[in-house]
Amino acid sequence: MNSRRLVTASLCSLIATGAPVVASAHAFLQSSMPAVGSTVRVAPTEVRITFTEGIEPAFTTIQITDAQGGRVDRGRGHLEGDDTNFAIGLTMLPPGAYHVTWRAIATDTHRTQGAFTFTVAP
Repeated sequence: MNSRRLVTASLCSLIATGAPVVASAHAFLQSSMPAVGSTVRVAPTEVRITFTEGIEPAFTTIQITDAQGGRVDRGRGHLEGDDTNFAIGLTMLPPGAYHVTWRAIATDTHRTQGAFTFTVAP
């Protein structure tokens, strides 16, 4: 039996026996605006995170706090474009350091979380 037939027979055998085919995907942070660890001269009006996979917006959160731990986000995030971009509005930010905490649930229900900082320059 040549290798192509062997692969085909193996796949058919797996399907026939009901063996699960596992696809593993997690929505990790791919990029952000402001960028992770960056210093910006102009205070942003929102924080946007681009994930590596699609997310469920109803179960995804971004929270931004100032150096004293006070929240500076506008409460509820939303998809921005497709299901890999999630954004949240900000109050007017004075110069200082800000902490971003995010939690995401991918469309395949895997959970991820992380945090980063950015600074608004004086």
